[in-house]
Amino acid sequence: MKGGADAERRPTIEYANFVIMLLVALGIGIIAVIASALLGPKKGSRAKLMAYESGNDPEHGGVGTGQRFPVHFYLVAMLFIVFDIETAFFYPLAVAYQKLIPFAFFEAITFVLLLLVGYVYVLKKKVLEWA
Repeated sequence: MKGGADAERRPTIEYANFVIMLLVALGIGIIAVIASALLGPKKGSRAKLMAYESGNDPEHGGVGTGQRFPVHFYLVAMLFIVFDIETAFFYPLAVAYQKLIPFAFFEAITFVLLLLVGYVYVLKKKVLEWA
């Protein structure tokens, strides 16, 4: 048999590395939450405890007051998420570019063209104008 006990031990070591990294990440998160609770300010003022609604004062308009609630901030946030996810999809493509088949290149071009159509639609609807 080729490899023997060494081949059986490798996956265990790989899982151990993953578990150690997961525990370190959880530990950092827990320590950050505890430190902010212990070291952070404890006094809450009226302004600090007031609900935050995209920079709008909730007492002078907004949801439930009969006024139209501005959704422009949310539209821009959604656009950011879409284009941020695009970047996340392209990162593995850029890393493995030399090993990819030509079909993957055409898939990437198709993906960019679809996003371009969405971007042109957003421009025509004037979502990015702040007037």
